[in-house]
Amino acid sequence: MRNKFIASATLLCSALAVATAIPSFSQAQPERHRVRVCRDVSSRGARNTGTAVGAVGGALAGNALSHGGGKTGGTILGAVAGGVIGHQIAKHNDTHRVCHWEYR
Repeated sequence: MRNKFIASATLLCSALAVATAIPSFSQAQPERHRVRVCRDVSSRGARNTGTAVGAVGGALAGNALSHGGGKTGGTILGAVAGGVIGHQIAKHNDTHRVCHWEYR
């Protein structure tokens, strides 16, 4: 009889210890999940190079297409237009997306 009582008391205490430990353990650790984080990366060096190459190409094209005394104006106008176009092309092509995973 005494052994049954000790066994029952031990079993009851063990069950109470487990029952009180489980809820506090699950509340202590918040649920974490994996999230993909992306950002756009660009370098300004490629934009500057695109502007310079476009300006030189536009100046050569403007000089070749202009006639007579307007060669200087055609060269300047071609350089400006080529620089803007070269910058826009380099800006568009230079941006790329970098992604990684984080746990939050």
